[in-house]
Amino acid sequence: MSLKEKLENISKESGSKMPDDVKAKMKKQIEELKSTGIVANSLGEGAKMPEFELPNTNGEMVSSAGLLKKGNIVLTFFRGSW
Repeated sequence: MSLKEKLENISKESGSKMPDDVKAKMKKQIEELKSTGIVANSLGEGAKMPEFELPNTNGEMVSSAGLLKKGNIVLTFFRGSW
């Protein structure tokens, strides 16, 4: 099973357990984000992400190039509470 298929399954499972009012709130927030043009300015599927440096949990700077030498990177962004 591909990562995409796994993520789709997780999304379906969590959506079936989520109260309708929460789903509605999330859908509204997603639509508001889309209306800002964020999608048009985002990297698309298969696009190469530019190199970056960010602090790790210990405050040490870590580069994407250095991490990629060790293997694949999974990067997540936490927008905050819905």
